[in-house]
Amino acid sequence: MDIETDGRFGNKRVHNRLGPGSGGGPSSTTGKVCNFWRAGRCNRFPCPYLHSELPEAAAPPKRPSGPGGNVWRNPSTGGRGGGGHNRWGRGPGGGSGVANHKPPERPCKYFLAGTDCSYGERCRYPHSYCISDSITMLTPLKGHEKGVTGIALPAGSDKLYSGSKDGTVRMWDCQTGQCAGVITMGREVGCMISEGPWLFIGIPDAVKVWNMQTAAEMNLTGPTGQVYALAVASELLFAATQDGRILAWRFSATTNCFEPAASLDGHKLAVVSLIVGGMRLYSASMDKTIRVWDLATLQCIQTLSDHTDVVMSVLCWDQFLLSCSLDQTIKVWAATESGNLEVTYTHREEQGALSLSGMPDAQSKPVLLCSLNDNTVRLYDLPSFSDRGRIFSKQEIRAIQMGPGGLFFTGDGTGELKVWQWIDGAQT
Repeated sequence: MDIETDGRFGNKRVHNRLGPGSGGGPSSTTGKVCNFWRAGRCNRFPCPYLHSELPEAAAPPKRPSGPGGNVWRNPSTGGRGGGGHNRWGRGPGGGSGVANHKPPERPCKYFLAGTDCSYGERCRYPHSYCISDSITMLTPLKGHEKGVTGIALPAGSDKLYSGSKDGTVRMWDCQTGQCAGVITMGREVGCMISEGPWLFIGIPDAVKVWNMQTAAEMNLTGPTGQVYALAVASELLFAATQDGRILAWRFSATTNCFEPAASLDGHKLAVVSLIVGGMRLYSASMDKTIRVWDLATLQCIQTLSDHTDVVMSVLCWDQFLLSCSLDQTIKVWAATESGNLEVTYTHREEQGALSLSGMPDAQSKPVLLCSLNDNTVRLYDLPSFSDRGRIFSKQEIRAIQMGPGGLFFTGDGTGELKVWQWIDGAQT
């Protein structure tokens, strides 16, 4: 994908105002910070107030949590949870699952809101949509009038597709970054995925199917309420519905149609996320549980109930399952000797977690992306959960899609997509 870079974005410059009281100037006699210095217009010399921020109190050293150092242990398994001491959380914030690093500074609130910042080049805060040395924003894609709920980049295609609550699917040209077409669905788009030549779009009470090669269209009925998530596995299409069911269809070469195959029942409230790993389908629900389904039998083989609020997203990484919830946690699950999944690490956030995605960085190291309901996306190295930076948006980011060559895409509640690129941090 070749998308022009707009020099207005990705600016990481922070202007540090140093007044005459900094460096060799007289020290403050009050111990207070000068408000005029903070605003960039102190003209007193010498100034009786500090021209620098007050230093933070040093945090007391943390005690090691057991013989393995800062490793979280599952008390119900004696630390097994996947086999002995694990490496989850062995970076900053390992012991308690709470990051002990200082959070990155937020961008300028005026820049983020799209209004002019009166400080301009003198602004103390970054004029950037991200604070990270690892990623840069290439371009925004504007056109949707409401929140983006699904992004699909079909393999081998030069088109990017996005679905929105405004009832449309937009097709974007990857070479120019321009909208190449709009498909009117007439209903809110709840999710969207692509598989081979097929584009699957979840809407209330149905799944729309479009063949991108032949332009053939189908309408799969059966869901009740909004379709929140879709997945493909074992020649089956799965749809997570608002009434708590997971419906499955199988493609028939004889009829050239998708025919109903099964209904997976068990969740008590809406299913909002699906992921396939190995021969398992994992479903996350508003009923605060995750269900594990055997793809061979389509039977539920385990129910995971460790979260205390809506489970918003699930993700498979190697032999692990990761889940995030409005209970402000990301949990890592691993199989015990019995084959059942148990929590092996819990990472705590300050906000409810909405969506998980993962991809390799510019050095092919695995990175987790987690969007939160404070309009940010956190980036973490795996398995250490070390902080790699943050992405900021005007509204919540619900859609994240990985692309080739270090590209990825985010869609927020305003309807705007952004194109991001991993860069070599050692060169920035």
